[in-house]
Amino acid sequence: MALAGHDIGFQLQGAVIVTAALVTLGALFSIRSQPEATAEELTYYYDAPIKAGIYLSLIWAMLGMFVGVWVALLLAYPELTFDYAWASLGRLRPVHTSGVIFGFGGNALIATSFHVVQRTSRTRLPDQLSPWFVLLGFNLFCLVAATGYLLGITQSKEYAEPEWYADIWLVIVWVTYLVLYLRTLARRQEPHIYVANWYYLAFILVVAVLHIINNLAVPVSFLGSKSYSLFSGVQDAMTQWWYGHNAVAFFLTSGFLGMLYYYLPKRAERPIYSYRMSIISFWGITFMYMWAGSHHLHYTALPQWVQTLGVTFSVMLLVPSWGSAGNALMTLNGAWHRVRDDATLRFMMVAAVFYGISTFEGSFMAIRPVNSLSHYTDWTIGHVHAGVLGWVAFIVFGTFYSLVPWIWHRERMYSLILIEVHFWLAIAGTIIYLIAMWNAGITQGIMWRTYNESGTLTYSFLESFVAMHPYYVARAFGGFLFLVGAALAFYNIVMTVRHVPLARNVTNDASVGPLSVPTGEATA
Repeated sequence: MALAGHDIGFQLQGAVIVTAALVTLGALFSIRSQPEATAEELTYYYDAPIKAGIYLSLIWAMLGMFVGVWVALLLAYPELTFDYAWASLGRLRPVHTSGVIFGFGGNALIATSFHVVQRTSRTRLPDQLSPWFVLLGFNLFCLVAATGYLLGITQSKEYAEPEWYADIWLVIVWVTYLVLYLRTLARRQEPHIYVANWYYLAFILVVAVLHIINNLAVPVSFLGSKSYSLFSGVQDAMTQWWYGHNAVAFFLTSGFLGMLYYYLPKRAERPIYSYRMSIISFWGITFMYMWAGSHHLHYTALPQWVQTLGVTFSVMLLVPSWGSAGNALMTLNGAWHRVRDDATLRFMMVAAVFYGISTFEGSFMAIRPVNSLSHYTDWTIGHVHAGVLGWVAFIVFGTFYSLVPWIWHRERMYSLILIEVHFWLAIAGTIIYLIAMWNAGITQGIMWRTYNESGTLTYSFLESFVAMHPYYVARAFGGFLFLVGAALAFYNIVMTVRHVPLARNVTNDASVGPLSVPTGEATA
């Protein structure tokens, strides 16, 4: 019966894929049928996919954060499943994580990478079809993954990976993305490859390698959805955490550092404090993160030397990580009055601070005695959200508030007051969330290791779960505040595009020429 249900879900997902594919093909043929760009048009950057990517990113943000609030409430009020299988915690949780990380974050990375590589290379994207294929193809993967989670179609892995056909599709899309990025760099009119492109390129290349190796599997049938991983046991666990921690390194860190190194100096109108430090941090992160994943497998069957290797490189990661955070904050020297007055720049400043905090916390939690208390508790959840909310979301929102007026050639954002309100909602939501999870995690860790005089556990797991109730309510409230802020951002951006007048001089950012090189970016 379970297999039959799995096949029914496979058929439903097939209908979703076919429908989405037909819509995508229609859009691509529409683009293809457009007349060839004139010689004058070819002197302008190709920004249409960037605009679509911004909208898609914000839509996924609101969807993913809404599901996240629902999941948080489920832990406090389990009856909110309403007796539907698709509304269970196990199915909604990966919809939340994938929706926020890949839908929100992934679309933001694709859109901004298209913007940055054109501006810093002073060249147009090489064609008009590949960017749309990458953007729409990636969103098709996100849609297939989300519906698969709700239907219960996943691989038997810790991260609830989508099944083999979705994985193959993502490989095709991602390789196209890599080739497109390299083609654009090869056509550059600027001899120097600005450092933001290094980070974006590392993100694209390494994520491809991680995805392929982690998802090596043999399908039971090409007419069904079921497959089996090539790895098992401790090898599978090590592969999972090699993938998991490097997804953090190159998706949630490297790509967004590329965003930071372009948009923060441009918004602050200051050159990067130390270009050399940005290069050193790049190679430090690229090399050291590769070895850190095993710190998630302390006290397991993994060989002791591999665990020790993970601890060592996790602690060493403080150097390049704090190098990037410090570089960003030192760039603001001479511009702190702008941080005080400009909420958009304040988003970016807070992102750099949270990047430094979360990287320190990650290195600290990798140490065995700390790990024995923190791992498998909500402290880990708090740590992850310090990075995702405080670092990733803040840099994305700061970037979007800067990018939208530039890319649509508007005089300003629709409402500066709404940006201020969003900033304080996001700050309040993040702090409430983190304090709740840090307290919950430490409480759990202590309750799980407290013994009575007879040598048995003082508290049952159920008692520790009941003790979490107020923290889970607080977490849901913090997440709700963050969701409201994201909805305000979407409204503000839509109103900016629809109602704010065009800027008087749009030539500076729209035309391919020396004036399009941002402040400090031509410096080797």
